[in-house]
Order: sequence, then structure tokens, then C-alpha cells
Amino acid sequence: DEATDPSIPEENWECIQRFCDQVNADSEGPSLAPRLLAHKIQSPQEMEALHALTVLETCVNNCGEKFHNEIAKFRFLNELIKVLSPKYYGTWSSEKVKSRVTEVIFSWTVWFPQEVKIRDAYQMLKKQGIVKEDPKVPEDKILPPPSPRPQNSIFDTDEEKSKLLARLLKSNHSEDLQAANRLIKSMIKEEQEKSAKVSKRVNTISEVSENVKRMDELLENYKRQELSKSDHETLQNLFQRCEKLRPLLFRLASETVDDDEALAEILQANDKLTQALGRCKQIVAS
Repeated sequence: DEATDPSIPEENWECIQRFCDQVNADSEGPSLAPRLLAHKIQSPQEMEALHALTVLETCVNNCGEKFHNEIAKFRFLNELIKVLSPKYYGTWSSEKVKSRVTEVIFSWTVWFPQEVKIRDAYQMLKKQGIVKEDPKVPEDKILPPPSPRPQNSIFDTDEEKSKLLARLLKSNHSEDLQAANRLIKSMIKEEQEKSAKVSKRVNTISEVSENVKRMDELLENYKRQELSKSDHETLQNLFQRCEKLRPLLFRLASETVDDDEALAEILQANDKLTQALGRCKQIVAS
């Protein structure tokens, strides 16, 4: 109540910090706090709602993964959507409050890309025309990097960048906060590119394995002269696809020189592929 007191025009940071500390100290804190905050965000008093949104964002920054998990549930997201929807409180919620709620949900789609429910909730708002365009999040607005992070994350492995980020976040200067935001964005982009490469490698190796297995099955029937016309076409298509996978494997190998284990997997897949293509040519020729 003190942290969201509508009679105080400025944020009461001491109370907000104590609220965050209480959330972290109480085992039920991460599940109870979002419900209390949702009630305040839906307040007909603009200042109370705005203060509650500030408390919410501060909790997102300070209260960790359990709190993140709660706000990413439809149960909580629906409470925020009610503030925007004309079917609920959207008709009397102030434009300032609605703008802040939209900004909050949109910023979470950026910072928690793995949370599908947040993205779905935001896309629904856009489809219904409640949100016309993506809001521009202020440069000095500090948000957490996505959580949970994968092992060997850039946030953990790049010690120099992590130290710089920690120093910038502790600063009270707006230029440092803006620099921190830019650094977080660049680190997340690097993280996403790294994840995309891993995903591409895993999918390609999996496709090679499945294609080789299927090709060997068809070649056995080919030797026995038991191959139907459609299977014959399938074998031809598999052969062509496998030939196209070879340069892809070479490219993946050139991009994976710093990871011995991954490189070994790629080279092993390439050996399987080369042998399968050789068998196919030999059997068909004979």
C-alpha cells in the first residue's frame, strides 16, 4: 500500500525496495506479489496504477526466475490485458496507464523470448486492434537479460563484458544506463546467433542420420528388385537431398572450429553421408 500510495506523486523507492526484499524473503512471495500488483494496476486511480507498474518492473529486475515464471502465466497476463480491453477496464483506464501496460508487455516479449505465452498475449492484442503498433521502450529503461539462460551463455563466458555490464548497471548516470542497455542488446543478439547456429547444426546432423537410414532401407529393397515406382522416386529425391547436405556440412564445420566436440559430430555425419552416397552409386550402377 505504501509503495503504490496514490497521494504521493513520486515513487517511494525505499518502500518499493522493501517490497522486493519481502518477495525474495518469503517462499510464497513470487506467487502472491503478482496478484497484489494486478489488483493495484487495475485501480481507477491513475497514480496508484502507475506506481504499481513501477513496482512490477522493479520486481522483474530484482526478484529472479520464480517471479518471472509467475508473470509469464496467462493468469497474470490476463489481468494486465483487462486494463487494455474495452470489455473490461479499458473504457475507463487512463491512456497513460494503458500505454505503460502495453510497453511492459511488449518489453517482456523482447527480454523473455522463450516465454511463448507472453508473445501470444501480445500478438492477440495486436490482432484485436487493441495495440496498433509496437511501443518504443525508452533507452534508459533497464530490463533483465532473459532467464533462465542456457549453460555456457555469453553472459557467463564473456567475463570482460559481464564485468563492464555490472559496472554500468551500478551507475546513476543516464549515459551509462543507455550504454548498459546497448550492451545487453548486443549480448542477447550474440546469444541468439549462437543458439541459432547450435540449432542449425543439430537439425542438419539429425536430417543426415534420418536420410542415410532411409536410403539404406530403400537400397536393400533395390538390391532385391522389390522397389516400387514411388519408392524409386523417393530414393532419387533422397540422393539429391543428401548431395545438397554435403556443402552445408562443410560450411557448418568451418563455423565450428572452436568447438572440438561439435566439429567431431559434423565430421562423423559427413563420413556417414559420403559412405551412403557411395553405396547408392555403386548399387544402382551394378
